[in-house]
Amino acid sequence: MSYPVIFGIALALAMDAFAVSISYGCSPVKMSLRNMFTIALFFGAFQALMPFAGWFSGQLFEQLISAWDHWIAFTLLAIIGIKMIIEGVKDYGAGESCEIQKDLGYKKLFILSVATSIDALAVGLSLSVINYPIAIPAAIIGAVTFVISLTGVRMGCRLQHILGRRVEILGGAILVFIGLKILFEHIG
Repeated sequence: MSYPVIFGIALALAMDAFAVSISYGCSPVKMSLRNMFTIALFFGAFQALMPFAGWFSGQLFEQLISAWDHWIAFTLLAIIGIKMIIEGVKDYGAGESCEIQKDLGYKKLFILSVATSIDALAVGLSLSVINYPIAIPAAIIGAVTFVISLTGVRMGCRLQHILGRRVEILGGAILVFIGLKILFEHIG
């Protein structure tokens, strides 16, 4: 497998994390640089670790996870997205002032990181089947996702500045849409 192919896989895998990063940046509070890097690090690390988990799990685990991965990802993304939409609608009339966000919500970030990296688990399983070494692809996947997620958070911050509190509703809708996309890709 060539490096351009691995890079293409990394870009494809990073798209869900990119969209979720945008929704994080759409938060009704300003993101500190530290929080931006934390979000990107979470998504990048999970995208790098999941191929390892898939690779080591091999054929046995592949059939179990492939039967349920789309439902797990859909459920996690839909719950968090709907919650964001409800909070955005509820707080729509609230002031537009923004403060630096101190509490990042690590539990939510963990769940979103898992939900967006399930496809990377499948990539690791696939590489295991063809006996391809996992270290370099996992590192490339993680690095690409880190950079793309950092870019996504920054883009979300700019959208928040332009659109105000309505952008939280947009961020929640993006998460629900990603969940539905994952579900329909595997069902249909």
